[in-house]
Amino acid sequence: MAQVQQTRCKHVLVAVLLFTILFLFPFVPTRAQKIGLVLGGGGAKGAAEVGVLRVLEDAGIRPDYIAGTSIGSIVGALYAAGYSAVELEQMFSQQEWISLLTDRREDLSGEPYKQEKGITYIFGFPVIDTRNNKFGMLGGKRVEQVVDSMLALKGCVEFECLPIPFRCVAASMMDAEEVVLSEGTVPRAVRASMSIPGVFKAVEVDGQQLVDGGMMNNLPVDVVREMGADIVIAVDLQQEKPQNRKSDASLITGLADLIGLGPIANWVFNRPDITKYNENRQRADIYINPPLPDYDASSFGNDNMLRMIQVGKSEARKQIGKLTKLAPQKHEN
Repeated sequence: MAQVQQTRCKHVLVAVLLFTILFLFPFVPTRAQKIGLVLGGGGAKGAAEVGVLRVLEDAGIRPDYIAGTSIGSIVGALYAAGYSAVELEQMFSQQEWISLLTDRREDLSGEPYKQEKGITYIFGFPVIDTRNNKFGMLGGKRVEQVVDSMLALKGCVEFECLPIPFRCVAASMMDAEEVVLSEGTVPRAVRASMSIPGVFKAVEVDGQQLVDGGMMNNLPVDVVREMGADIVIAVDLQQEKPQNRKSDASLITGLADLIGLGPIANWVFNRPDITKYNENRQRADIYINPPLPDYDASSFGNDNMLRMIQVGKSEARKQIGKLTKLAPQKHEN
């Protein structure tokens, strides 16, 4: 009898073990895949990125990491701080972008010519600044001030306190090297990331003169991968897809080295940013490229903003099947 009971106990134990293996193990939760969002540069076309964000929210997706370049750094910083797509849509459609980006003084908009404190204004636009020798006409201070005030409302002016980890891409003007900003004040980093050489003055950060990140990395998929993203959603505003190129300009770059401009000469002839851009496009898991052939980086204006936001929404909805598959993973956390 005792032997029969021992046999039954063994059978019960085996049955329990089989039940555990077959039915319980498959439901042991695994680490949810981390989603990274990349917002490329493109000036006014950044409005389309806001439209994409609206679709991501509707699909139930909240990114774990965000990386942005130029206008993408503005959108990314505000979104990382907690602004919703609806709030950003209102901002983009209502903001006076020309005045904001050009530091235009509205009180001088009716003055054909005005000199004040070393600055020459033409109808309120600052065209000459004799106070320093930095390369570039515009300072970009108003953009920094607006971003600063908006982040302050969310209590997140520093990188370290953003609810969503964020990286901002700029470039060292003299070294022609990519600089990924992840510390300090976000508004200043954003201002550096969007400082188009020759248009905006370079921004000094940690002793480096920084300019627009699009010079080296306009679609920083690699940056968000390094942050820890398993799946990357990339929003690319570039319309034409440039081809990689490599030229033998050793003599010219050698001469440029003698006057300290070798890195710039190498960038001009070989365009390493194009190689990185094409590589990053291929590395994105979900690639969204809103078609904006009738718009360019300077297509600001409320009507243009609204139309580009709609284009962003339409293009993102084409990926809705892939996007909705990501949403349940986020709900498991």
